[in-house]
Amino acid sequence: MSRFRPGGIARHPSGSSPAVFGDAGQKRTRTNALTLECIRGFILLMVQSSGSKTLRSGSLAKVTGVSPDTIRHYERIGILPRASRTDSGYRLYPASAVERVLVVQRALRIGFTLAELAEVLKARDAGGAPCRHAYELAQEKLKGIEEDLEALKRTKRYVKKVLADWERRIQRTGAGQKSHLLYSLSDAVVKSGAPANQFRRNKRP
Repeated sequence: MSRFRPGGIARHPSGSSPAVFGDAGQKRTRTNALTLECIRGFILLMVQSSGSKTLRSGSLAKVTGVSPDTIRHYERIGILPRASRTDSGYRLYPASAVERVLVVQRALRIGFTLAELAEVLKARDAGGAPCRHAYELAQEKLKGIEEDLEALKRTKRYVKKVLADWERRIQRTGAGQKSHLLYSLSDAVVKSGAPANQFRRNKRP
């Protein structure tokens, strides 16, 4: 038998939809309950936001899906403002740190480096407006992606030529004999003029 109190919501033991009761304990309307269980970390965020204006590093890490070490690293390099400390030494971050960490994670996915993000966010925290600088950095990312795509196309053409050469070598080689496929790459690279590494690489701190 389900328990209820005046003006409360009773839940059936089977987990079915709750029934709403009035002050007299009479059943009024049967409604479907909304749940947030499918949203990872959202319940924890709601609890932290409603019950406290600060989060410890472990809670901040859990909500944002990164490790506590990452949170501490972000603080060291200036992506997160310096955290306050409890008497027992635990770091306490403001609730706004959740959005900051999520913004950083999204920016990393489109090619920003941690050093670039720290520079932009420090300027913002100091009262500046680094929007144009962030825009210019994103333009550089797009240019780099386009250069990498061209390099991939060149590499594709090169690999296709190598495979065609290797196929001819294998056909000319008898059973049990070596075709020296990898060693043939030295001559192929020289003839094609292909550099050892054709791709841009962002340096990450």
